[in-house]
Amino acid sequence: MSHHRPIRPADRHGFDAIIDARTPAEFAQDHIPGAINCPVLSDEERAIVGTLYVQQSAFEARRVGGAMVAANLARHLSGPLADKPAHWRPLVYCWRGGMRSGSMVQWLRLVGWDAQQLAGGYKAFRRHVIEQISARVPQLDIRAIVGATGSAKTRLLHALAAQGAQTLDLEGLARHKGSLLGALPGVAQPSQKHFETQLAMALEPLDPQQPVYVEGESARIGRISLPVPLVQRLRAARCIEIEASPAERLAYLLRDYAYLGDDRAALAQRLAQLTELHGHATIARWQAWAQAGALAELFAELMALHYDPHYGRSQARNFSQWPQRLRLPAADLSEAGIAALAQQLRRRDEASQ
Repeated sequence: MSHHRPIRPADRHGFDAIIDARTPAEFAQDHIPGAINCPVLSDEERAIVGTLYVQQSAFEARRVGGAMVAANLARHLSGPLADKPAHWRPLVYCWRGGMRSGSMVQWLRLVGWDAQQLAGGYKAFRRHVIEQISARVPQLDIRAIVGATGSAKTRLLHALAAQGAQTLDLEGLARHKGSLLGALPGVAQPSQKHFETQLAMALEPLDPQQPVYVEGESARIGRISLPVPLVQRLRAARCIEIEASPAERLAYLLRDYAYLGDDRAALAQRLAQLTELHGHATIARWQAWAQAGALAELFAELMALHYDPHYGRSQARNFSQWPQRLRLPAADLSEAGIAALAQQLRRRDEASQ
């Protein structure tokens, strides 16, 4: 049985499994990617123990908590951990690397497994995430893909990734399309912390010597805020603008947002947020189209009156290299057209360096 130096977050890849001993609520907010949740206390049990600690004594909290921990560990040992071989080597963590993960590690070692405890627990991993983002983002050679609403920027990013280019899909990580109507049906956005964890993991394999294509986002995607170092790097990046005709963009939007017609009341409700900008008469017209499922009319006016008028100004304000942008005409935003555009983009980008 090995008892060696403290285990740091960067050492986590050397283990057969990562066990999060925190409550399900803590795990749901954020966790180390790939970890399994084997709580030593449930959410309710943790609240009971905390109350006992405050109202009675540390001893009473440990006595009652100890019984709960033992019962939960017994359930994990006869359940999800029952089939693990003798040479299995798990890494266990809790909030701070204290009693919850410590008690689990002791039990697992008694069984005969070489269990180790993550020094500093989740808090140490969280510091690691912030440090990774701060250290790696400034090294990246970012290309900001920009274009008016409906230019298929996200699909282009996916096509670039399929062709072997380095990409960072921020909207994919944020589970949101970034616009007023960008919420995905039935898909909740991650917590801010979990978004940052996923971002740090996505940065790990990127080669700073090769370009990284990223959609030119604003500082927020839905309710997720992009970390400041990433916003700064995006703002200073070389820009590649996709230039598609309004007709081609409208056709693409109707395909990409077709699901908005499934819940017309929710769509009409979301449009109400634009009343201050466009006035009651315009919003009433848009809401009537939404209720009738007339998405072609609705999207055409949203483009003409809401998105397009502010597009050029916002790009010039947000991207310092906007005047020197590489402009890429896109006549066809079908799947095949986007794949061809991705190839052309890489050729043009390499030639212009």
